[in-house]
Amino acid sequence: MTYLRSKRLLGTALAAATALAAALALGPLTPAEAAAPRPRETARHTSANGPWADRPHGFASLAGSTTGGAGGQVVTVRTQADLAKYAAADAPYVIRVAAAIEVAPFGSDIVVASDKTIVGVGTSGEIVHGELHLNPGTHNVIIRNLTIRDSYVEGDRDGKTQDFDAIQMDSVHHVWIDHNRFTHMGDGLLDVRKASEYLTVSYNRFDTHNKAFGIGWTEDVKTRITIDHNWFHGTKQRNPSADNCAYAHLYNNYLSGQVDDGDPVWTYGNWARGRTKMVIENSYYDGVQHPYQADETAELVQRGSVLKNTTGRHDTRGTAFDPHDFYPYRADPAAAVPALVKKAAGPQRSLGIRTVLHVPADYPTVQAAVDAVPDGNDGAVTLALAPGTYREQVRVPAGKPYLTFLGTGDDRGDTVIVYDTPNEYGGSSGSATVLLAAHDTTARHLTFVNDFDEAAHDLDSEQALAVKTTGDRIVFEDTAFKGNQDTLMTDSPKLDTVSRVYVHDAYIEGDVDFLYGRATTVVEDSVIKALSRGSDSNNGYITAPSTWRGNPYGFLITDSRIVSDAPAGTFHLGRPWHPGGEPDAVGQVLIRDTVLPAAIKASPWTDMGGFSWRDARFGEYHNRGPGAAVTADRPQLSTADAARHEVADYLRGTDGWAPHRR
Repeated sequence: MTYLRSKRLLGTALAAATALAAALALGPLTPAEAAAPRPRETARHTSANGPWADRPHGFASLAGSTTGGAGGQVVTVRTQADLAKYAAADAPYVIRVAAAIEVAPFGSDIVVASDKTIVGVGTSGEIVHGELHLNPGTHNVIIRNLTIRDSYVEGDRDGKTQDFDAIQMDSVHHVWIDHNRFTHMGDGLLDVRKASEYLTVSYNRFDTHNKAFGIGWTEDVKTRITIDHNWFHGTKQRNPSADNCAYAHLYNNYLSGQVDDGDPVWTYGNWARGRTKMVIENSYYDGVQHPYQADETAELVQRGSVLKNTTGRHDTRGTAFDPHDFYPYRADPAAAVPALVKKAAGPQRSLGIRTVLHVPADYPTVQAAVDAVPDGNDGAVTLALAPGTYREQVRVPAGKPYLTFLGTGDDRGDTVIVYDTPNEYGGSSGSATVLLAAHDTTARHLTFVNDFDEAAHDLDSEQALAVKTTGDRIVFEDTAFKGNQDTLMTDSPKLDTVSRVYVHDAYIEGDVDFLYGRATTVVEDSVIKALSRGSDSNNGYITAPSTWRGNPYGFLITDSRIVSDAPAGTFHLGRPWHPGGEPDAVGQVLIRDTVLPAAIKASPWTDMGGFSWRDARFGEYHNRGPGAAVTADRPQLSTADAARHEVADYLRGTDGWAPHRR
């Protein structure tokens, strides 16, 4: 962007620098910011133990926790070859299974190495005729939202000749098995073997099978396992059986539709075998023979469960242990378990659709998390940023769409991405703290800053962008943009390409052309602060559009407030930017239904680079406040024209995109 620079008066340089430092302070919000409305963002407050949480609970959360492939690349697989390659790799991976993968030869193992997350995408992820196998020493594995089915060989009900489990693990630690469906397999559905420990098995559905879920096959008493909110339906035994478990905590499980083949012994619910210590809480047993039983060498405590039409053994003995001594949890009422588990157990359409990458818990920087997303990404990825200040530049290339940057603090000012590069060292793209070139990118609950101190430097190009966008369908919600010259640039890849940006519930500050570019951009329900540069005549320009002549929609600022610390009559609403003298860049700005401060000039539009503002497409409609007026120098839209310049008119296209305030 080419400028005739407006230098600060030397006598006001110190005061301006002080004002700039205050404006860019990363502490509490200003009154203007605090007054801006907040979106109804609830995802960041979801309980960590809820049915759709992305972190494990129970024993899998202890002793270093279980993070799976966190920190590694995110890949999407649809073939056995790709699943096998990434699952067995040495490096961490988040593996999204987006198809029903038929494993050949029938009953074959797919080996899962350490540091892996394998997650089905919605209800599409299936492993058919095959087993996921964790070899001894494997650790830090998450398997979620898959259906694993149909390796049963007719006539081999006990699995004595074909050991085709759904998942089998030997001598492993830190594994989370969650929201899967296991059905009609060759031997066990889930086998946890040989002193495996720090395990959580939650919200799974086990059905249509003989031996559902076995734990043990070892003399060691080491296994620590949490088993909660699972549905065992149409199974006969091992629901589960737990042999020599140091601690087995079962709560809120639902056992129903037990297979009835007249077997008086090997048809049962839960069995504490060997030297197991088992605690059962608030589970629901409906029509179950031997709902819970314990060997004489085991300890079993049961409390709060519902027993409906049960027969046979209901053993309790000893004191076992108190799960609260190990981790926090809250058991749901037993009476609510059938409805809850029927809804929440097994694969969910909402899971695996959005991958969550945590910064800095899993990725040390924001850019590292972006880099983990593959080129050609086709799945929604959320980068969950912990509260803090991230001093780095972030680049999202065009090949990485569908990213959401989400601050997880209580306030948007709690999570800040900041850098200090001016245009002098790389142009608008080089200076931007954050550059978003990909389509369908969203940012929520964050603050973006370029804190370059222009008062302390004498450069030819003092632009210092907080954010630049070139992608289409970009959303900023409950965000703040702080800078001076060129704070927020919303652009497109080339002049005649239309990109759309929706900014809602935002705080934007700057002095010179701090909302500019050629993208179709809506700023709604926001606070825009025009910063004083210490002048008593010209303190700057809010907008500098370079809209393509063929695009009727450039910038819309609506239902917002412009505030300023500049003296009365010293700020322009905008000027037309023709990059490189491009005659087809004919800027369009409409400011409507917005409060204007006294700092706005009586003639608020001005020329730029030899191009008259009167040849641009500038207008106002129904503004109010001390800076609002209707004069010959302030074109006003007619009511009929205003009806064609609503938010939807600016943003909608043939793709049906229609973001709106929440």
